[in-house]
Amino acid sequence: QVQLVESGGGSVQTGGSLRLSCAISGYTGTDNCMGWFRQRPGKEREGLASIDTDAGGPYIFDSVKGRFAIATDNAKKVVYLQMRDLGPEDTAMYFCAAEHHVPRCLPIAADFASWGHGIQVTVST
Repeated sequence: QVQLVESGGGSVQTGGSLRLSCAISGYTGTDNCMGWFRQRPGKEREGLASIDTDAGGPYIFDSVKGRFAIATDNAKKVVYLQMRDLGPEDTAMYFCAAEHHVPRCLPIAADFASWGHGIQVTVST
């Protein structure tokens, strides 16, 4: 059974940076798509970034492009979301997700079956 555990969240001031980590266990084989999502208060869950653990090719949604980056450490089975220049609008619960062998590895929530419990990020002014 796949388990995903997020870490690295917390509180930061506007303009600050955070790196979220997602530790993966229970996945066998390769060709996995990993994604990061967030859900802001009163909003629907939105995709942020995705990456194929084999092919790489990170995809970052325009809404956070230039500020967020996604990377993997396959040896450690960890996926990272590096966030910089954070603002109050980035306050949200952040989730990582995983799926095996999707035709296109994009951060589309409906494509992912395995999810972490989420971690809170709060950006204050």
